[in-house]
Amino acid sequence: MNDNLTADRPSFVTHLECSMTGERYDADRLHGLSRVGRPLLVRYDLAAAGAALSRDALSARPTDLWRWRELLPVRHTRDIVSLGEIETPLVPIPVSGGANVLVKDEGRLPTGSFKARGLVMAVAMAKELGVTRIAMPTNGNAGAALAAYASRLGIETIVFCPEDTPEINVREIAMQGARVWRVNGLIDDCGAVVGKGAAEGRWFDFSTLKEPYRIEGKKTMGLELAAQFGWDLPDAIFYPTGGGTGLIGMWKAFDELEKLGWIGSKRPRMYAVQASGCAPIVRAFEAGEEHAERWEDAHTIAMGIRVPRAVGDFLILRAVRESGGKALGVGDPAILKAVEDCAQRDGLLLCPEGGATLAAYREALRTGEVDEDERVVLFNCATGLKYPMPPSPQTLDRHAPIDFDAL
Repeated sequence: MNDNLTADRPSFVTHLECSMTGERYDADRLHGLSRVGRPLLVRYDLAAAGAALSRDALSARPTDLWRWRELLPVRHTRDIVSLGEIETPLVPIPVSGGANVLVKDEGRLPTGSFKARGLVMAVAMAKELGVTRIAMPTNGNAGAALAAYASRLGIETIVFCPEDTPEINVREIAMQGARVWRVNGLIDDCGAVVGKGAAEGRWFDFSTLKEPYRIEGKKTMGLELAAQFGWDLPDAIFYPTGGGTGLIGMWKAFDELEKLGWIGSKRPRMYAVQASGCAPIVRAFEAGEEHAERWEDAHTIAMGIRVPRAVGDFLILRAVRESGGKALGVGDPAILKAVEDCAQRDGLLLCPEGGATLAAYREALRTGEVDEDERVVLFNCATGLKYPMPPSPQTLDRHAPIDFDAL
């Protein structure tokens, strides 16, 4: 078995903290949102963690998610659940992107998406804290990751998804052991169903940022990037943003790494990428607002970022502004073009949300927001194999004369 899954797990968690008020909460009790209805953040004794772990010691470990155990919340090895969470590669796309553009391809993770990072941590902590029944709204990939990890631990799971969620995602969730229901609405409508049931004590609410630990799993994207870049971060990160957990998590990771003394104060510009048909964060950013109002009539082919309202909106906007980045919206035609170009010219099949980051980068390059000499990371959040592709209807009759010039 992987040494990271059997090693002793010194815990450096000190408490949880309201992301808005700073109010402290006991780390060893089950919590949802804070008293003011905002996400809770996990805090660590980073001085002690730094004394216990060096960069050299970390470098000698297998390069998986659990190598970061001193900076993660799971206290007991017995509570770890794993399906093999690898460090995902940085893939160059020199033709469709540019010489300095790398795609962090999260589609290599279990269940084929970066949702595995957040859900493996949240489910492990649910086990540690005694949760036996979970419900969650999803646009697809998060539900699949939850179903996989929860089923592995025998935790009962109920998932609600919008009625137009791609069929492959719905079937994947069901196949991996969850009860899945289609709802005639969007993801926040599904979230309302989950919230009502949670209020009645039927299950624990696993909605994005409504429990504290998905952020901790997602922050490993930032930890990995720092290590992969030799502890010198890239100039810019383009991140597909719905609930924004990963963007928030990476920003938290960079802060923790600086406090450990492993990186300096340099930060990448963070670009929150949304589809123009559902862009509440873009609208709030451009208006100078701290919170984002619900986006009505949300529509986009990039289902994973079709999130009309995000509970962590102020954390997303704070990270974007502090980094000197922006919130950017791109249309579906540009998304489709980016996916096609990357597949046909660089051999990497992006999901639509990943295509959105390439489309946003191209627009940012055109407007001078980024320079082609800058080191840029685009996040592809899931394997493109989960999504519909254009038909290819050509056939060849092996019994008929073959016109090779026409092939």
